[in-house]
Amino acid sequence: MTSTTPAQQAPDDADPTAVRAVTVRYWAAARAAAGRDTELLHGTTVGAVVDAAVAMHPELERVARVATFLLDGAKVGRDSAVAAGATVEVLPPFAGG
Repeated sequence: MTSTTPAQQAPDDADPTAVRAVTVRYWAAARAAAGRDTELLHGTTVGAVVDAAVAMHPELERVARVATFLLDGAKVGRDSAVAAGATVEVLPPFAGG
């Protein structure tokens, strides 16, 4: 019988305290503030992931305050839980609607 150590086990998305790797995509002014299109960050909620992005890119803070967030394509709030491998998109308000 084979056993695994905790370090070898896959993250448990059912555990709300487990920190997950998430792809973050930046659009328009968010991209300009972050200086990149995408990056891999960690967090348990959309808000935690966005806070990690702001910590790395302080200019992103003013954009993140007014941005809309998508989690795997669906509009969500900052308190939405993220799953490992999810994608969070940061969309600033766009002129012209």
